[in-house]
Amino acid sequence: MAAVHVAPVPKAIATALVMAATILVVLDQTIATVALPHMQAALGATPETINWVLTSYILATSVGIPLTGWLSGRVGRARLFGICIIGFTISSAVCGFAVSLPMMVAARLVQGFFGAFLMPMSQSFLYDMNAPSQQVRAMTIWGVGVMVGPLAGPVLGGYLTETFDWRWVFFINVPIGLVAALGIFATLPAFPAVRRKFDHLGYALIVVALCSMQLALDRGSQLDWFDSTEILIECGISVSAFWMLLFHLFNAREPIFSLALFRDRSFSAALVMTTTVMPVMIAATALLPSLLQTLMGYPATLAGLLSLPRGLAMTVGIILGGRLFRHFGARLQVVLGLCFTIFSMWLHTRIELNMDSHLIIWAGLAQGLGTGLAATVLNFVAVAHAPVALRTDAAALYNLARNTGSSVMIAVFTAILAHNIQVNHAEIGAHVGSANAPFLLSQMMGGTDLAERLAAMANAEVTRQAMMIAYIDDYWLMMWVMLAVVPLAILLGNERPAARSDEVIIAE
Repeated sequence: MAAVHVAPVPKAIATALVMAATILVVLDQTIATVALPHMQAALGATPETINWVLTSYILATSVGIPLTGWLSGRVGRARLFGICIIGFTISSAVCGFAVSLPMMVAARLVQGFFGAFLMPMSQSFLYDMNAPSQQVRAMTIWGVGVMVGPLAGPVLGGYLTETFDWRWVFFINVPIGLVAALGIFATLPAFPAVRRKFDHLGYALIVVALCSMQLALDRGSQLDWFDSTEILIECGISVSAFWMLLFHLFNAREPIFSLALFRDRSFSAALVMTTTVMPVMIAATALLPSLLQTLMGYPATLAGLLSLPRGLAMTVGIILGGRLFRHFGARLQVVLGLCFTIFSMWLHTRIELNMDSHLIIWAGLAQGLGTGLAATVLNFVAVAHAPVALRTDAAALYNLARNTGSSVMIAVFTAILAHNIQVNHAEIGAHVGSANAPFLLSQMMGGTDLAERLAAMANAEVTRQAMMIAYIDDYWLMMWVMLAVVPLAILLGNERPAARSDEVIIAE
């Protein structure tokens, strides 16, 4: 491989085009959520089946990501990136024109499959296009788009749905995608990639494991989790497939993910932390809007606005993290970020029913800042410690771990929340009965009708208190998970990014 210089203007244009495609993918993970009720009416779906608009996208993404390394070696990294943008754009247009739920789900499957390649490839592209002295800044740019994009999705989706129509949630991708695709083919240079045989068995095991796990997570709350035979079967298939995959990776000559990646201690630690830290933050963010609207009576608009400080702080944390990385080193900066997130979880446990929004804002600021500081290091380590030829594989594995962890954490904390609501309701309700003085007094003064109304009011308040306690329990558990992850930061070492270099390896 030869070292070549990349002209500043084309590199800036290529960076903008790569990030435009990346932001489209992360926006589509959340932009459709607010439009689901409108889609349900237009497509003739039920409340249960309309969720497949989201589930199909997640499933297709999980199926596509493991193919990134192999396909990039067969097709070429830059060429594959352009093809995927075109496929994503066309499938987005089909989603907008969908007239039935099967048509929409099929289009979302295609959209998610093509979009699966764009995030890991964009991460490796931005790293490879820049000199070592600029690679942290490149990962900072990538991190801002990936972390803030999902927060902006519901806001943009709500605006497009209310101002135009729910179909514009998908149509908005078309002009941006076309410009990005044409620009990518014109400006993106060639990148090194490994051409290898396709690991059919490894890929099949990953698909079976991830799809069965995702189905169990999506349907678990509807079927009462492990009381359902279907969920037990899906979990059994997933665990078995993961177990066989582990043995296959150690024994195959050319596995779908090279074991050389895991020989690096820092990469392995970053992967484990990505599977826990980022997903826990996403789960915490997902729980808060329902808490604000259901228990504290906030309108949807205000509940959405209260997530803005978190997004702004996350942006600041990622940008600031890129500058501090050279001074603090990987280990210290991740620990600092985790301390902020642990503090934010503790603040969330202080939430009360009759309080203003100040504590929520401060908790969001601490959470966003801590997540941004930690994400900067993890995004960098995930690709910096991989051999150049395996960088796309490393980025693919990193993104797969984050996506899978997010699905698991959201499902786990949602299930714990529902369980604790029932337990708390039973415990609190045991102390409220017809023998209590208020009920006896109401029966004597107002008769049965007044007693029934009073009982309904009491039940509503018991439910409200039970839900509040359950949310607090969830945030306590998140805090302890964050504390348990802190020791892993030691494995990251105390490396600092390179201070200066004038060459970038980009040619095959």
